[in-house]
Amino acid sequence: MSVTHTARLTEVAALPTSGARAVEPFELDGMQLLAIPQLAYDIPGTPAGMNGGDSDTELLLLRRAEGTDTYEPFQALPAPGGEDAEFFRIGERAFLAVADIRSGKGPYEYTTDSTVFEWDGTQFTPFQSVLGFAAKQWRHFAIGERHFLALAQGVTVPGHEQENQPSRIYTWDGTRFAALQDVDSLWGYNWHAFDLGGEHFLAYADHVRPSALLRWNGEQFEHVQDLAPQHGRAFAHFADPQGETYLLVACLASPSRLLRWDGERFVEHQVLDGLGAREFAVLDTEHGLYVVRVNFVLGTQAEPVTALDSQLYRFADGRLTAVQSFPTTGATDAAVLRGHDGGLLVAVSNSLTADVRFAARTVLYRFDQ
Repeated sequence: MSVTHTARLTEVAALPTSGARAVEPFELDGMQLLAIPQLAYDIPGTPAGMNGGDSDTELLLLRRAEGTDTYEPFQALPAPGGEDAEFFRIGERAFLAVADIRSGKGPYEYTTDSTVFEWDGTQFTPFQSVLGFAAKQWRHFAIGERHFLALAQGVTVPGHEQENQPSRIYTWDGTRFAALQDVDSLWGYNWHAFDLGGEHFLAYADHVRPSALLRWNGEQFEHVQDLAPQHGRAFAHFADPQGETYLLVACLASPSRLLRWDGERFVEHQVLDGLGAREFAVLDTEHGLYVVRVNFVLGTQAEPVTALDSQLYRFADGRLTAVQSFPTTGATDAAVLRGHDGGLLVAVSNSLTADVRFAARTVLYRFDQ
C-alpha cells in the first residue's frame, strides 16, 4: 500500500533583520532566545550589492513571548559584520561566541575582533576577544571533559593577501580559550563535530581549498580525507534505522552530496540537484527523517540571483527525495527549535532581498506531518 507524505513547512512568523547570516536558538534561565548576527545595513542612496552596506552592525538577541511563537527584542550586542553566533555552556557558565567578518562602511576592515560573550545572570557581557581575519563561524564541541572552540576564517580579497589567517581551533584552559591548532585553509566557512565508532571527527568547510574531515588523535586533529574539492559551506550528519551513518556536504558553486560511512571513510552515496547550497538542518521525527536545505545565491558577486527555492527532503530507502520547495532570498542558515506548543519549528535566516538589499526577513516555519 502506498503512503502519501504530506510533510511541509508553513510560515508562522517573520522577523525584521538586516543581512542576517545565522540564527541560533537556545534556552537560558527559562527564556527561549534567538541570536541573529547581521552582516550589514543598507546605506540610503547607494547601489544594491551583496558586498556593500554598513557593517558596523549589532547582533539581535530576541526573546520568545510567553505562549506564542513571536519574538521580541531582548538585547543588542556589538558585532560588526556579524556572520555567526554559537551558544554553549562550560559547567554552570553560559557563553555566546560571535564571528565578525568585517567592519566599516567601505573600504572594509577584515582584520577584526570576534568576541565571546558570557551571561552574567542579566545580560551578555564581553568575556574574550580574538583578533581574526574575515571570521565566518565559531563552533563549540567537547571531547570528554575537554572543551574546544573552532573559528573558521579567511577570504581572498585583493589587497589583503598578507593579512589572511588560517582557521584555528582553540581549547579551554580553565580560564580562557587558548590557541591549540591551525587548520590549512584559505577561505574558511564552517565546522561540524560528531562522534562515530568511538572516534571524534571534525569536518571543515573551505571555499577555495578542499573541505576536509579531521580526526582527534588525543593531542590534535589530523587529516583523514577530503570531502569536497572546493566551494564548501556546511555539513550535517545522521544515521538511518539500519545503523548507516551519512554526512551531508553543502557546496555553493558545485553539487552538494550525501556521503556514507563505509567503516573507514566517507564515500559518495547521492548527488543532490542544483547549486547554491548554504546550510542543512536535520529533523529526526517519529514519522521519519527530514532534511532542510537552504540556498544562498547563484550567479556572480556582481550580479547575484538571490531569490531561490530552498528544499525540504525526506530520507527513505537510502535516498533523499525533495517533498517541498519554499521561497528564500539569500538564505544563510536553518535551525530546528521547539514551538510554544511543543511542535517543531524551523528558523531560516535570509540575508538579502530579491533586489539585493540587506533588509530581508528571518522566517519561522512550522513543520507539519
